[in-house]
Amino acid sequence: MTSSRVSDDVLAWLLDSDPALRWQVERDLLRAPDAVWRATRARVATEGLGAGLLARQDDAGTWAGGAFFPAGFDFSGPEAQPGAGQPWTATTWSLNSREWGLDAAVLRERDTAGLIAANARWEYDDLPYWGGEVDACINGFTLANGVWLGADVQGIADWFVAHQMDEGGWNCEWVEGSTRASVRSTLNSLKGLLAYEEATGGTDAVRQAQARGEEYLLERHLIRRLTTGEPVADWVFRLAYPFRSFYDVLSATDYFRAASVLRGTPPDARVAEAVELVRAQRQPDGTWLQARRHPGRVWFEVDVDAGQPSKWLTFHAARVLAWWDDAAHGSC
Repeated sequence: MTSSRVSDDVLAWLLDSDPALRWQVERDLLRAPDAVWRATRARVATEGLGAGLLARQDDAGTWAGGAFFPAGFDFSGPEAQPGAGQPWTATTWSLNSREWGLDAAVLRERDTAGLIAANARWEYDDLPYWGGEVDACINGFTLANGVWLGADVQGIADWFVAHQMDEGGWNCEWVEGSTRASVRSTLNSLKGLLAYEEATGGTDAVRQAQARGEEYLLERHLIRRLTTGEPVADWVFRLAYPFRSFYDVLSATDYFRAASVLRGTPPDARVAEAVELVRAQRQPDGTWLQARRHPGRVWFEVDVDAGQPSKWLTFHAARVLAWWDDAAHGSC
């Protein structure tokens, strides 16, 4: 069985991966039978990255003892200085690895949602974890993680409706007085809202907020300033995995792919420029390179160093191109 989007050599390279990636390659690029990729996905809880992350959950149901930062994090110390990077080990960042395909039942059996509710509070104002925070990106992550684990996060979904900016997007710095939306905050918000839509079907008010948020990015063709037409910044073109909370052209196009697949709708033509920018970074050997590693404390490294061919980026990019090209050719 072969893929028309990647060479046999690249496909073999991608399949020689941790189960967290391999099952997605089987499903979305190889288009293997359900029984094949589901069997691989089941291994995420017992092998490799997924098992490693599960082993680091503590008795309180959290990771690193904290909500967004590890317990005891020194906000005036070296790790908090510019350029040091966000520590990626605390509960929110660990739960964000749900994208690896870990069956939520594994964490539900541990009563993870209940333990987190009892033992984790946000570093901002000691707010209850599943009630969300004031940061749009954090609330996007928490909404997605909450519906995954079965927590009551309806209040966070409603928060996005109440805090949407006039432009249609969101900005994590609104609490500091910002009145302009940002592409980064908007994308992270939309990712959370899409997970909520997939899990619950959403509400009319939330769906309208999603549509306005998506339009905010689409008006900008995912990469340009609406005022000048110039690129938002150079970092929009630098691809890095894990995506974390950052914005780049691949993470943005992959969001619109996921929304299109979930809703059974065709791609919006305004995504075209961004897709072609992803395509342009394909190397002669059919891979995509890691542009940078986001600095900060991690449990373990997930992907390669900067400058090396990345299996994760290659998979995500190839999947975006397959979605786009299939739609252009009327395939399904």
